[in-house]
Amino acid sequence: MLDLSYDTPKPKVIAGATQDWELVIGMEVHAQVSSKAKLFSGASTTFGAEPNSNVAFVDAGMPGMLPVINEFCVEQAVRTGLGLKAEIHLNSAFDRKNYFYPDLPQGYQISQLYHPIVGEGEVLVEMGDGTARIVRIERIHLEQDAGKSIHDMDPAMSFVDLNRTGVALMEIVSRPDIRGPEEAAAYLAKLRQILLYLGTCDGNMQNGNLRADVNVSISAPGAYERYQETQDFSHLGTRCEIKNMNSMRFIQQAIEFEARRQIALVEAGGEVEQETRLYDPDKGETRSMRSKEEAHDYRYFPCPDLLPLEIEQAWVNDIAAGLPELPDAKKARFIGDYGLSDYDASVLTADLDAAHYFEDVVAASDDGKLAANWVINELFGRLKKEDHEITETPVSAAQLGGIIRLIKSGDISGKIAKDVFEIVYTEGGDPAEIVEARGLKQVTDTGAIEAAVDEIIAANPAQVEEAKENPKLAGWFVGQVMKATGGKANPKAVNEIVTAKLGL
Repeated sequence: MLDLSYDTPKPKVIAGATQDWELVIGMEVHAQVSSKAKLFSGASTTFGAEPNSNVAFVDAGMPGMLPVINEFCVEQAVRTGLGLKAEIHLNSAFDRKNYFYPDLPQGYQISQLYHPIVGEGEVLVEMGDGTARIVRIERIHLEQDAGKSIHDMDPAMSFVDLNRTGVALMEIVSRPDIRGPEEAAAYLAKLRQILLYLGTCDGNMQNGNLRADVNVSISAPGAYERYQETQDFSHLGTRCEIKNMNSMRFIQQAIEFEARRQIALVEAGGEVEQETRLYDPDKGETRSMRSKEEAHDYRYFPCPDLLPLEIEQAWVNDIAAGLPELPDAKKARFIGDYGLSDYDASVLTADLDAAHYFEDVVAASDDGKLAANWVINELFGRLKKEDHEITETPVSAAQLGGIIRLIKSGDISGKIAKDVFEIVYTEGGDPAEIVEARGLKQVTDTGAIEAAVDEIIAANPAQVEEAKENPKLAGWFVGQVMKATGGKANPKAVNEIVTAKLGL
């Protein structure tokens, strides 16, 4: 059973030079909406296109061009909110966030500060020690992405690619409920898993389609509990934001460094300044980027080009009715329906394609536990060794199910099954036909097995006497019989006959 700590999670305590400190973390995750068109234009969102080829007039900030909301992007945000058990706001509105940057041609970003489309939700984060935590979601709002500045193409000039400009983002803002580097990575991994199940973001961190801003602060022990009671952020330490993190491993490293940097600064008599920092993975450290802006610094005001967004509850209900089975529910079903362990169910539901493959194997074999064992240990192990994904497996679910059926019927032993698996993996083919054609069928004829046992016993009188003194040595006879029959004898039958013949 998981230890669920819902209300008062305790931040990680870091031993300092003069006192202990609690680490408090909140995350703002930017998830690119899975949509063929941008948030306010019909321009393509295809990754890797020629620079500035996926740009509409409104994306380029041309005079007189007005944004038109993409209904599908709104639907994806609602779907995400429902998947995170969040409140859906039937009335929301867009605002302008004003700032200058070369890859922001409009001079402002259209976002949702005051009236986001999604309110409070939650994410269940399971840790490796058998515990689980609820990380609260404060809000999800829609906004448009900026372009990309390129500095490494010319020693004297920078270039701007506006292909990403206007791409729809969901900014998923958590409460500061995350307690340590490992939990931060686990939270992002769980959030990514849910988004993939929902189909609202492809989760590609390498392409920047999922990235996180990580807010880190240190506080004296007990400060977090006071924040929980009052929801007053003043009880917490001054936070620093580590910008644009797109690696679970780097997120952990950056948090660890930043926490110790702040502790060293405060214990030396200094003060932490609120700022935005970047993480340098080569040096393993964060560095200052700019002072952290507040909302008023961006001169937010309602976007005059867009009416308030109003959606109907019936539409939300239709979206909710079409939600897929989500990771937690699927895991619970795998445990309940197939008798799997918590660990096996977690492994099989970590990836949606893997979960589908497993259920197809179950359907082909009618044995959940055996299917889980073969999928996790044999197939996943082989794929990982060859750096392949489940979508690249050369063994179909029907083929693996066929191997399991042969084991259940007694036609082959577990050892022979591994040989059949290897043949199917490298050469393909129908498992039953392979077993028949290559003479791999298990020997179940007790007469033949008895003859082999008698022969081994007659040839080894000294070992017979030793086995009678120490019954554990009977295993040697079993091994010899299996060897003599080329591994084809039924192991259970061999054990029974050996035990009977030796009078054990």
